[in-house]
Amino acid sequence: MGRRLPLTWRETSEGSGFIVFKRSQGVAAVAAAAAISLAAWAAPAHAEWKRAESPNFVVYYQGSESALRRYVRNLEVYDFVLRRRMGLPVGRPAARKLPIYLVSNGRGLAEISPGVGQAVAGVYFPRQEGIFATAIHDREQDYLLHEYFHHFSMQMDVVSNYPGWLIEGLAEYFMTAEIGEDTVVIGHVNENRASWIMGSSWIDLRDLLTKRPGELRDETDQATYYPIAWLLTHWFMSDETRRGQLLAYTQAVSRGEESVAAMETATGMSLADIRKALRRYTRQRLVGAGVRGDLPNPEITVTTLPASADDLLLIGQRLKVGVAQNRREATAARVRRLAARHPNDPFAQLQLGHAELHFGDRAAGVAILTRLLETEPNNVEALQLLASHHIYMAGETPDDAPGHIGEARRLLAHAYQIDPGQYYTLQMLAETRVGFDGYPNENDLTTWDLAFRGAPQLPGIRLGYARALMLAGEHQEAALLLEPLANAPHGGQAARTAGVLLERARTGQPPLSDAEIRAAAEAEEAQPDQPPGEGEDGDEGEDDA
Repeated sequence: MGRRLPLTWRETSEGSGFIVFKRSQGVAAVAAAAAISLAAWAAPAHAEWKRAESPNFVVYYQGSESALRRYVRNLEVYDFVLRRRMGLPVGRPAARKLPIYLVSNGRGLAEISPGVGQAVAGVYFPRQEGIFATAIHDREQDYLLHEYFHHFSMQMDVVSNYPGWLIEGLAEYFMTAEIGEDTVVIGHVNENRASWIMGSSWIDLRDLLTKRPGELRDETDQATYYPIAWLLTHWFMSDETRRGQLLAYTQAVSRGEESVAAMETATGMSLADIRKALRRYTRQRLVGAGVRGDLPNPEITVTTLPASADDLLLIGQRLKVGVAQNRREATAARVRRLAARHPNDPFAQLQLGHAELHFGDRAAGVAILTRLLETEPNNVEALQLLASHHIYMAGETPDDAPGHIGEARRLLAHAYQIDPGQYYTLQMLAETRVGFDGYPNENDLTTWDLAFRGAPQLPGIRLGYARALMLAGEHQEAALLLEPLANAPHGGQAARTAGVLLERARTGQPPLSDAEIRAAAEAEEAQPDQPPGEGEDGDEGEDDA
């Protein structure tokens, strides 16, 4: 009978395009010193929602203002440390602030995403209508910091050519940051990860270096992908000479060299020797690296939201995430009941209009949003929603498409004047030009570029911009956009589509249509796997070390 291994949280791609984090079980996390935590201040029942805004974050929380301010300050410190350690300029805010919704328990998560399991501790949603995260406030926050590294690195374009294992390894390395008043320590051990390293067979290093997590079929390989990615990253980051080797490796991979060959050349070691070195490394005391002094003291503005937020803030985010077909009618009915408690409240009317437009009575949604704009003509979300309606109708009624596209562009132009940094506005403006004569002109490329700068995390924007660049003959620029998505650790349809486009961009060919891309990606996916390689060093007996 096999050993019963401890459970751990792991990153899993869901069909709706978001990332779920499973909560730790079985082993207490050493980082539960909770560098970023609100555990000491339990939110009272039915407390008002507060909104804290800082240079890089917008955080929503039902609890004390002092706890909220400390949480946001620590997030800003974490962002600062990432910038410093990755050699990026500090003090320059991101193009778009990341909203985070802190909830008290699993019911709060389910309000945003129905059906999430009890073991879920947080979710990251890179969605067209909103990129945001949610987390249970009194749980360890490693998972949130892990995903923020991904969000940050795409925003700052710092890992565009890194292989998947290193992207995940760096996220694991930074996620245990322990943040104090004037010191931050990174590289701590996550106890759950350590338990897999010490108590289980390891994933073959060749598979780690060349495969995505989703390509692994063995459960133990899946479970040890993240721990061994962390261990290999920690091994490199703990020594100046090895950091230089890691840089040489990433440069070789970015030039197109095969990952295993690049690793062995950069280190001067075979994979078998690296595995043995990692085994020895686990037997010594692993320490983190400290960052001291000059930590930021960001300006944080806290406001209290209206009473309508108590009823509608979280379910309003559900409308952005998307609702399964069998839950749409019930969702719209529930928003109607909640909004009826706040008949003259603009926030409630916005959520009601959104729910009707996408999941209930479309005509009623248009009427509600139109009335809202009569009283709040500069409500950007209402303008975006009505524009999305006209884009939808252009597809449904081709004879009326010119009128609908014209109205959509009018609404979007108004939204752009109010807030030029809204990526969703820019994305829709760019998409309304696709297929028209002269597309893409210089203004179209500029619009795509601005949308991309606001939301580089969204595959749809990367793909749309890359296609426009390829049509304009700017194939090298398109390839640079596509490489991070094609190399995304979790793969998926967007990564396969990016891979197909990338090959054409590298050879100077025009983009394919959506149907052609799907067919090419499916054909590539159907190719048989390569014959498995031999083991690295046959040292299975060391797995119990």
